[in-house]
Amino acid sequence: MALSRLVLTDFRNHADAVLSPGPGFVVLTGENGAGKTNVLEAVSLLAPGRGLRRAPLAEIARQGGSGGFGVAATLAGPGGDAEIGTGTRADAPERRLVRVNGATAAAASLAEWLTVLWLTPAMDRLFLEGAGERRRFLDRLTLALAPGHAHHAARYEAAMRQRNRLLAGEDAPDPAWLTALEARMAEHGAAIAEARGAAVTALAERLADAPEGPFARAGLALEGWSGEADALAAELAAGRRRDAAAGRTLAGPHRDDLIVTHLAKAQAAHRCSTGEQKALLLGIVLAHADLVADRTGSPPVLLLDEVAAHLDPGRRQALFARLEGRGQVWMTGTEPALFDGLPPGTRWFGVADGLVAPA
Repeated sequence: MALSRLVLTDFRNHADAVLSPGPGFVVLTGENGAGKTNVLEAVSLLAPGRGLRRAPLAEIARQGGSGGFGVAATLAGPGGDAEIGTGTRADAPERRLVRVNGATAAAASLAEWLTVLWLTPAMDRLFLEGAGERRRFLDRLTLALAPGHAHHAARYEAAMRQRNRLLAGEDAPDPAWLTALEARMAEHGAAIAEARGAAVTALAERLADAPEGPFARAGLALEGWSGEADALAAELAAGRRRDAAAGRTLAGPHRDDLIVTHLAKAQAAHRCSTGEQKALLLGIVLAHADLVADRTGSPPVLLLDEVAAHLDPGRRQALFARLEGRGQVWMTGTEPALFDGLPPGTRWFGVADGLVAPA
C-alpha cells in the first residue's frame, strides 16, 4: 500500500500540513531546517517503533501548539483505501495513540498495513556505532518480512525489564515470578531469533546472487544468541546472580549484532571508507525493498533523506532507475536540480518554515 494523503497536525514545525503524494516518487525540497525531514519522520511513525529519529513523543509536539500531535494517512491499495493515524494528547504527551479505520489499535498492528524503510544521514555511522543501532536496523528489516516480529519484540522487552527490576530489588525476588518472566522471555526470544535469522539468510542470499553494480554488495551474518526456548530459559535461570550483579540481562537476542562485510573486497564494513559504507548501506536497503516486494507482493514505502546529495551523478541516475516503478519513494534535498531525470508523474513539494505546498 502507498500513502495517497498525509495530514500533520502540530507535528514538529508543521502546524497543519496536508500532502497528496502519488504512488511513485515524492520529492520534498527546501532549505536546511525547513521541515523536510520532519515530514519523513511523520511517515515513519505510521509503522511500529519510534520513527526514524527515535525521539521521545513529548519532543515531537509543536512548540506553541496544543501540546499533542497527530499524523493521519489514507492508504491506497488493491483492496481499497484504509485510514491509519497516530499521535498524542496534551494530557498524556508520552502515551502513543493509534487508530486504524476509526478504531483504537495497538502500535504493533501498524505493521499489518504499512511497511516503511528509511535511510538518513544519521545512519552513515551505522557500521561504526555499537551493536544496538545495527540491531534496531535489522529489526526494521525483519519486521517488513514478519509483521509479528513487533509483537514478540515488545513482549520480550517488557518481560526483561520486569526481570531486571526484580533482580535489582533490595528484597530477594520471588523465584516463581522470575521463572514465569524467563519463560516469557524464552518464548518470545526464540521467535525473535528465528525471524531475524530468516531475514538475514534471505537477504544475504539475494545480495550474494546480485551482479556487481554501482552499489556495493554486502555480506550479512547474525552474531549472538540462537537456540531453542528451553535453552534460553535455562541460561537465564542459571545467570540470575550474574545478571543481578551486572544490573542487566547478559544472555538473549537483545545482544545480537548484524555483521556486514564488503563482498567484493572481503573486508569488514567498519574498515571500509565512508563512501563504501554509504554504498553498502544503500545496497542493503535496495535489495531488501526488492525482497519485501517479492515476498509480500507490495513494495515498502522508502524514505531517503538527503540521499541524492551524497551520490555522484552516475550513481544518482542509477538509483532513480533502480527505484522507478517499485513503489512509493520519498526523497528530500535542498534543490530540485538534485533530482533531474526523475520520470513524469513525480510529485514535487516545496517546504519552507513548516509550510508544505505543491511545487
